[in-house]
This record gives sequence, C-alpha cells and structure tokens, in this order.
Amino acid sequence: MADREPRLRTVNKATPPFELNKFPRQFIERLGKELVYLMATKDSYSLEGSEWEQIFASCIGAEWKPSNVGLDDVVLNNCCWGAKTVIASSKNILNQTQVRLISGRNSPAYSYGEDEILHQDPNHIGKLILDIWNERVSAVRQIFKFVRTVVLVKGKTFDDFLVFEFDTLRYDPELYYFKWNKNKNLEGYLKSTKAHRFTWQPHGSQFTVIEEIPTDAVAISVKKPPKMDKDTVVQLVGYSNDWITILK
Repeated sequence: MADREPRLRTVNKATPPFELNKFPRQFIERLGKELVYLMATKDSYSLEGSEWEQIFASCIGAEWKPSNVGLDDVVLNNCCWGAKTVIASSKNILNQTQVRLISGRNSPAYSYGEDEILHQDPNHIGKLILDIWNERVSAVRQIFKFVRTVVLVKGKTFDDFLVFEFDTLRYDPELYYFKWNKNKNLEGYLKSTKAHRFTWQPHGSQFTVIEEIPTDAVAISVKKPPKMDKDTVVQLVGYSNDWITILK
C-alpha cells in the first residue's frame, strides 16, 4: 500500500537527496570501480550484506551506519536506505522482472505470545507478521522523512548487474489474504490481483517480500579485470616484515 501524504498549503515540504532511481551523476562510474576492485582482489566473486551497504553509501556520498533493524543502514540527510543483494534467477539479467528479498525475522510467538501457529487461521497469523514489519517501518519513519530499500541484482557470472530502489512502506493487512502452502510456509497474496507478495517460514520466522523490478532500474555490464594474487598486492603497498610488531 502506498503511503499518501496530505496536501498542504503553507508548508515547505522536504525533498529527498535525489528522485527514486535517479541516482547521482557519478554513481555508475563509482559503482563500476568498486566492482572491478572486488573482482581483481577477491578469491571468489561475492558481494553481500554489509559490503554492499558500504559500497552504496560510498557511491552516493552517504554515511554507513549499520543498524539492528536493517532498514536504515545507509544515511544521507533526511533519507535512509536498507541495502539488499540477490542473485539473478535469469541468465539474461534484463529479463529479470522480480526479486525475493529476505526482510527480517518476524515471530508472532515472540512478539505476541502466539503458539500452535500452524493450527491457526492463516489470515490471523499473516496480519501479525505484517504488523511486526509495519512497526519497524513506523519506528524508522519517525526519524527519517524518506525510507528506501536499494537492491543489487547480481548476474550469475558476476559481470552483469541491476540496481534499483523503492520506498520502504507499511503493508495494509486488509489488502492481502494468506494461506499455508504444501511446505507449511505461509504465503500472502494481493487480493486485487492474486499476485504472490510474501512468504513466511514458521521455522526461523524468515519473512520474504516479492518485489517487482521497476522499468527504470539501472543495468550495467562490467569487464572482468585480471586477478591480482596476494603477493602482488602486498608488493604494491610496499609491505615488509618490519610492519609486524609482536606485542606478546
């Protein structure tokens, strides 16, 4: 559900650092440099979690402030971002239309004292799960005017990438219906279109949101550099054995 703002006459409304998916001018160049550096120096191609948060923050001139909530790890003025990475499911990354984003652990047992979860009305449990998510979003929105999620989709061979962002919003439970699937996981569907939007796993309480990739997502292909071995790197930085001091 989109959070609508009231129309006001005499208030100077705040503006975000940049429009949604209209990244700063040098964003792509900076991101490309970071990706090439990782390819050249890491033994295996991977880019996840806090590493992506730091890279994104650097690329937009923001501050990296890791958070337990996971919705405000990157901060720039009145805007914050949660940052996520996923591996493309399609060979051609341009054919990717949606992603599944792990969005925290929502436990009705912990938050509401519910038990016998699998024997309860799925719509009741679904509402509780969305309520937990909504409380997290509300807490962050009390601090930041703009709350977004930025996603990096990684190509299977780690040379094609998609980057996009979307507003991090509350979900109105009245717009969704829930049912248990054959694996005893809870699935949430949009009533108006029957589109699958959520999956929740009772064991571990993992909450996954299915997000559509916008048409204005940034897509790039990066040329892979030659791999630099450890000996070459330490030689380039001028390493010698006297850099090490035995303290004990």
